[in-house]
Amino acid sequence: MQRYKFLATDDTDNHRNFVPLHANLQIRDFTTNMLRIAVQSKGRLFDDTMNLLSEADIKVSASKRTLLVQSSNFPLEVLYLRDDDIPQSVASGVADIGVVGENEFVERGEDAEIVSRLGFSKCRLSLAIPKEINYQGVEWFNGKKIATSYPAILKQFLDKHHIHAEIHVITGSVEISPGIGLADGIFDIVSSGSTLVSNNLREVEVVMQSEALLIGNKQLSEEKRQILEQMLFRFKAVKDAEDKKYVRMNAPKARLEEIIDVLPGLKSPTIIPLADDEWCSVHTVLDQKQFWEIIGKLKEMGAQGILVTPIEKMIL
Repeated sequence: MQRYKFLATDDTDNHRNFVPLHANLQIRDFTTNMLRIAVQSKGRLFDDTMNLLSEADIKVSASKRTLLVQSSNFPLEVLYLRDDDIPQSVASGVADIGVVGENEFVERGEDAEIVSRLGFSKCRLSLAIPKEINYQGVEWFNGKKIATSYPAILKQFLDKHHIHAEIHVITGSVEISPGIGLADGIFDIVSSGSTLVSNNLREVEVVMQSEALLIGNKQLSEEKRQILEQMLFRFKAVKDAEDKKYVRMNAPKARLEEIIDVLPGLKSPTIIPLADDEWCSVHTVLDQKQFWEIIGKLKEMGAQGILVTPIEKMIL
């Protein structure tokens, strides 16, 4: 394999303030009763992770100029690293847990465990080729040159399909490789696909779906596992509340059973009597995907004064 590095225009100062693990990073453990989480130092995964911590009421400074930051209200400290250093940091015990893309975790092959799938920063790893090429199938890649930052995952895919191709390992802007004649195709992360379009490429094979993972060191102490469980409890409360609405309405008692039948609540709706004996108040939780369909049915059944509020957290 040949290795190259291309820097995008906004990538020249990427890691000036962060120390990669291959530089023998050593951090003394002054806070043994704290859980240390490795977080990507920039980008979408950084933003999504910090938003999750904030929604879980874990207050952490988002300063990118500090390598290690402690939470002000939870026994957690955040270690900001490059994304490709996070699996190693967790496996080696430099960090206790880490948030990393599934693509990086699989590519690195480090000995850490998947604690939770976080459901954000979703993307896919795909093969792409110049859009003018008549692509007939994966056999097209036989004898071709493929540029990628994920050689291990690509090799596994090629071996599975008995494809013999030359892999060029590139860190940086992989998508420019076909345009400058370095490769016939690329294997890279795809989210919206706009980067491929702007480089006259098209996606032809989806090899792997990816999302953010919370990974953990396999040798966590019992004390740190308890802290982790507290954090996971908060994360679950935030995730369970996603796309949920709390709905209150006044309903005619004569049609109460019909109204209850169309409500897909968590268990059963809350029924509260009103001053008017012929009416009651019904409280329930609705999923955003079914919201308008159900609200329409409730209106047809005589429900009135429907009040809808967002749910910040939900403990099941």
